[in-house]
Amino acid sequence: MKSVMGVMPRGFTRIYVLRLLKERPMTGKEIIEESERRSGGEWRPSPGLIYPLLGRLVREGLIEEVEGGRFAITPKGERALEQYLPLQDQLWRQVRLVTRLGLSAITTGKLLAEEALNRLMLLSEVVHDIVKESSKGIRKNLYARYREFLEKELQRLESIEKTEKEPEKGEEQ
Repeated sequence: MKSVMGVMPRGFTRIYVLRLLKERPMTGKEIIEESERRSGGEWRPSPGLIYPLLGRLVREGLIEEVEGGRFAITPKGERALEQYLPLQDQLWRQVRLVTRLGLSAITTGKLLAEEALNRLMLLSEVVHDIVKESSKGIRKNLYARYREFLEKELQRLESIEKTEKEPEKGEEQ
């Protein structure tokens, strides 16, 4: 049986691991073994692929480590996974239709489309997080500058008020 180890599209493993962990918590070893079992031995992701990916998913808050060294999907991970499902369904409908029309070259196009979509989804998540964090910093900076402005205005008004209350030279108190 021919192996497809190096043929999997970039980003596929990320979605696949989230889908597996939605089914049940697993260790990295169990993910590798389950992948091999489901692919009929055609795909066995390496530990060098799975363990760094698990670390990234934990840092992103998409999965968490639970008892027994297993990993489980988080609510944030489920929401991220849900973003992919409509696109996946649409692509599969298109692939089935084109296949029925006899255009077998779609396999290559399908893999390229999935890779492009995965990259766009990842980029979208990164940009969203950056904008979210930046907007907090911008608001905080704006509030600090506004507060500084208001404090200076208050000092200026107090100075004017104090000057108006002081008797002018030659006036009696």
